[in-house]
Amino acid sequence: MILAPSLEKLKGCQVAQLFARGNLWTFEDILKQYTKEVMMRSRDVPLFLRAIVLVALLGACGPSFSDPETAACNNPSATFGDPHVLSDYQEIDAHFTCEDITLAGTLTLPLGSSPHPALVWVHGSGETSRLTYKAPLVQKLVESGLAVLSYDKRGVGNSQGACCPGDSGHFNLLAADVAGAVNALRSRSDIDPRQIGILGASQAGWIVPLSVARFDHVAFIVLVDGPVVSYGEEHLYSHLTGEEGGQPSGLSKDQIAQRLKKAGPSGFDPAPFLKQISVPGLWLYGGQDLSQPVDSDLVILGQLKKEGKDFSVVVFPNANHGLLDVPPTDPNALPTLVEWILKRVRLPSQ
Repeated sequence: MILAPSLEKLKGCQVAQLFARGNLWTFEDILKQYTKEVMMRSRDVPLFLRAIVLVALLGACGPSFSDPETAACNNPSATFGDPHVLSDYQEIDAHFTCEDITLAGTLTLPLGSSPHPALVWVHGSGETSRLTYKAPLVQKLVESGLAVLSYDKRGVGNSQGACCPGDSGHFNLLAADVAGAVNALRSRSDIDPRQIGILGASQAGWIVPLSVARFDHVAFIVLVDGPVVSYGEEHLYSHLTGEEGGQPSGLSKDQIAQRLKKAGPSGFDPAPFLKQISVPGLWLYGGQDLSQPVDSDLVILGQLKKEGKDFSVVVFPNANHGLLDVPPTDPNALPTLVEWILKRVRLPSQ
């Protein structure tokens, strides 16, 4: 039997979710470990405490989110500030509405003739704010002739709303926000509406397919470290590897794969939305990723390619999660994605 990991670093709701998925440890394993480490440091958990502990854990999950499947931002009210022209680029403050809140960001553009091809940046998990030209990613894209719109996540920085529904497996509002950003770009004469793509990392692997399938509003997608397995499978994998708040399980790679196969998909599953995507897509992965099961991702994407999808996949064998981090887990990831994008757009000077 696999021992439950150290739970001191996990929130109560995360512990409850481990039990709720039912894929990793028994009810008794979770409760014994939690009460041992956090409540009383004892070996045995009296029966009457089990219900009390479970209720407490479930109550610790924080605020719930209203995340309607009908969320949409097809006609956002978008406003842009005056350009701030710098040495070799320009920045413009951007605001657009989505589902009764206003999101704030920065549009960074190359100098020179327009209209420009453009990208919307989609964040991973956590409270993350906009990327500007200071970020190597934005700098490289703009230097290559591409405009980039990046916005503060809802509930972060100058954006209104509550953060972060995606961290609890809710992606409808976040997918609508992406559509709102794309439609805001479409309103500008210096952006080519036929050449707007989406670039995202990690959690964006779930958000972007949902957005593109529902709103059909982009020319291409690029996802870095982005899972195409279900939300539950990714979380189970990251717990087994010790990446998410615990000690590694000690299982081999093959044993972990068997656990995932036995558990099957749970929570949000991007599979039906990936099947609906008709535009080209690129996925970049690190072969040593401890956050998500890359081998499983490759199987899913391989099958979609066989079905005729224009999908490309590049794996950097020695890299972990974080291909676009500073520093990156592989410095070749950023040049690879830029090269792929430039083959699929036409710059104003061409």
